[in-house]
Amino acid sequence: MREYRHWVYLLLLLLAFGGCEKKDFTKNPAKMHWDRDMCERCKMAISERKFAVQAVDKKNRVYKFDDIGCYILWHKLEHPEIKIVKIWITDVKNGKWIDAKKARFVAGYVTPMGYGFGAMLPEEAPKNSLSFEDVKKEVEKIGR
Repeated sequence: MREYRHWVYLLLLLLAFGGCEKKDFTKNPAKMHWDRDMCERCKMAISERKFAVQAVDKKNRVYKFDDIGCYILWHKLEHPEIKIVKIWITDVKNGKWIDAKKARFVAGYVTPMGYGFGAMLPEEAPKNSLSFEDVKKEVEKIGR
């Protein structure tokens, strides 16, 4: 009976370390803690589920924002040295995470910090929608 106890301990140890695998946030966004996670730029709680942004750097660190404008200005003005490899944004229609660089943006939304851009999948966006690069230029003009 004692020899089985060693195998049980070994199995428990392997299971414990198996749960420590590092997630790749370039493939799937990090878990959000709505109303508790804070925007990196404006320090407000992220509560709007249809405008949230996550940026992932080359070290797999996640930076969270409440508005695409906060991300753009934070990266350009405050932390241009950080190499961002993936940007996630929630779809304005359903709140699901999508790739911000592939998304299309529509102006005119009431967003947490007032930049006004909502993201959606390209196939669901109207013809006059903007690319991520277009939105960057518009936000940089607005400043704040």
